[in-house]
Amino acid sequence: MGHDHSHGHNHAPADFNKAFIIGIALNSSYILIEVIYGLSFNSLALLADAGHNLSDVLGLLIAWGASYLVMKKPTESHTYGFKKSSILAAFVNSLILLVAIGGIVWEAIGRFSDPQPIEGSVVMIVAGIGVIINTFTALLFLRGKENDINIKGAFLHMAADAAISLGVVIVGFLIMKTGILWLDPLVSIIIAIVIFFGTWSLLKESTNMALDAIPRSIDRAEVEKFLNSIEGVEEVHDLHIWAMSTTETALTAHLVMPNGELNDDFTSNVADELKHKHRISHATLQIENGNGTENCKANCC
Repeated sequence: MGHDHSHGHNHAPADFNKAFIIGIALNSSYILIEVIYGLSFNSLALLADAGHNLSDVLGLLIAWGASYLVMKKPTESHTYGFKKSSILAAFVNSLILLVAIGGIVWEAIGRFSDPQPIEGSVVMIVAGIGVIINTFTALLFLRGKENDINIKGAFLHMAADAAISLGVVIVGFLIMKTGILWLDPLVSIIIAIVIFFGTWSLLKESTNMALDAIPRSIDRAEVEKFLNSIEGVEEVHDLHIWAMSTTETALTAHLVMPNGELNDDFTSNVADELKHKHRISHATLQIENGNGTENCKANCC
């Protein structure tokens, strides 16, 4: 019986700590500005955009926290470390956002029947600041988005925010020119819908990860095909693939090799192949000679 453990960490490089700090500080300050002006000038669009920006600040915090937690060593009681805390944080975050979305839509529906006067020019200016801040923040993560899924998530969130803030600028301009006040709650609902789709995807993915489902980025059939194609392997069973965190995937499998011998180089090479071609960074392989395989199948999950 042979085992191999291949360990890899997909955490944000140390030099992105500064990017996270700057991004969180800028966006937190901007949220405060949006809330103050949204309340002062009765702009639900600004308040809705502030809610979306809050979700992305939480997203930045989760990404930053995950980049730290994956580096913490396992303990006697937490043998995998604290990697799944990033999944739990994403799940809780998605539930909070769904409640916020309901509040935005409820308020917007009420404003259709009782529209409140707003200052279109103020909305344009405040949202315009958001376009600048969100674009700048996105550029902070541009360099690392191809190599780190946490960094890519931060980049996409900020880029989407810049686009949404631009939409609010356009609405402020239209209200200023036409005086049609119901455009404000309309845009609020549109923003809520945009947030909902992103939040629903986050909730679904984090739930699947919490239930140890195969990550969307992993093709189980391809992984099984690769394991079966290895010279000397006659059968693969008890194949399990799951997310250890939002950035790392683990695998365990039993390989039936009647003529195989325990060989560290063999298991290390298979683990390296799984890591580099299938993005599975933690692989544990058990080699069997075929005797008692049926009993193993009956007693293994």
